[in-house]
Amino acid sequence: MITRSKEGTKSSSGEKTARLEARITVAQKELFQRAAALQGRSLTDFLVSSAQEQAMRTIREHEVMELSARDREAFVTALLDSPEPGPRLRKAADSYL
Repeated sequence: MITRSKEGTKSSSGEKTARLEARITVAQKELFQRAAALQGRSLTDFLVSSAQEQAMRTIREHEVMELSARDREAFVTALLDSPEPGPRLRKAADSYL
């Protein structure tokens, strides 16, 4: 029995079940076909792997913060050597909690 996931990406047996279609120009299709051929891949494999790589890169860029050495030191110092909360901060915390 093949069970499709809610998103339809793969069944429990690993079968691909989702479908994605896009309208593109003839020039775009020729470009994609040429690139796929240069890599010795099918057009589908080339497009899926390229889209997946770009999606992962985009997500990583939005989820990961890279700091310079100076900024990293300032961040760690602020965490480890944070001052005691002042009266205004205590009052705000008390009203929040």
